[in-house]
Amino acid sequence: MEIDYADDDLRRLATDPSFDGGHSREVVKAFRKRIQLIVNATDERDFYALKSLHFEKLSGNRQDQHSMRLNKQWRLILTFEKRSNGKTVVVIEIADYH
Repeated sequence: MEIDYADDDLRRLATDPSFDGGHSREVVKAFRKRIQLIVNATDERDFYALKSLHFEKLSGNRQDQHSMRLNKQWRLILTFEKRSNGKTVVVIEIADYH
């Protein structure tokens, strides 16, 4: 799948091995693994199939977003956009869910 990022720090976190964006090494490592998983996915059904991701559609003021577990505390927040070249995952933020 195609990936886009809501801000430059997230893009840099995905591409620059020396950048941690203020996150722990564990969170950065999990983030980069999830990015690779997203790149290799056919569509979001691949995320639902991997139960360990706890991939879910959010509700309330985040009703158009989805979350994917990075660890017990941190989640990767995503949206999906239809574009001319197909569906694109937009990485919104790394959120603390505690």
